[in-house]
Amino acid sequence: MSFLLPKIYPITDTLISGLSHAEQIELLAAGGASLIQLREKRASPREFYDAALEAVSMARRLGVRIIINDRVDIAIAVKADGVHLGQDDLPPDRARALMGASRIIGFSTHSLEQALAADLAPVDYVAIGPVLQTSTKERPDPIVGLETVREIRRRISKPLVAIGGITLDQARSILEAGADSVAVIADLLSARDVAERTRAFVDLLR
Repeated sequence: MSFLLPKIYPITDTLISGLSHAEQIELLAAGGASLIQLREKRASPREFYDAALEAVSMARRLGVRIIINDRVDIAIAVKADGVHLGQDDLPPDRARALMGASRIIGFSTHSLEQALAADLAPVDYVAIGPVLQTSTKERPDPIVGLETVREIRRRISKPLVAIGGITLDQARSILEAGADSVAVIADLLSARDVAERTRAFVDLLR
């Protein structure tokens, strides 16, 4: 499918924010976010399902699209707009067969070689990271840096999302390096006013 990838792509985190996924969506949407990924690494599958169901309901009221991290089954069950897959998750072709042509599928990569392979897969966008030092993953992959972002942009055709340690100060330079969008967690969710911080990203990157 073809869709417009927003320049700011928030990802939820209940530990950093201290808020439910639905509460985070409400604040992020108030700041202008239109595509949000639900990421949950600590809850049980049932807990994540219940939280995702509540989050999707909130998103529908606010006109926001929801992507579920990792879990194709939960994405289908809660009628989310798509799924974001990692290198160790269900392969993109299998996810596409299960989810159909209309759902969004994103795919994480951590090197030029992985990004080139992802460009040939049935996904709607390719994510590359960590671009910078990140604290939101327990065992992050090696930092790829802006030069890798530039090289990937030159060699793939699909929309490119940069992720990993990105703050407001660095966001514009990452887009200038070739990313179409920046995925942000900590710099949004640790802010005193999440909606205001989101609006700052939206205004900077418009």
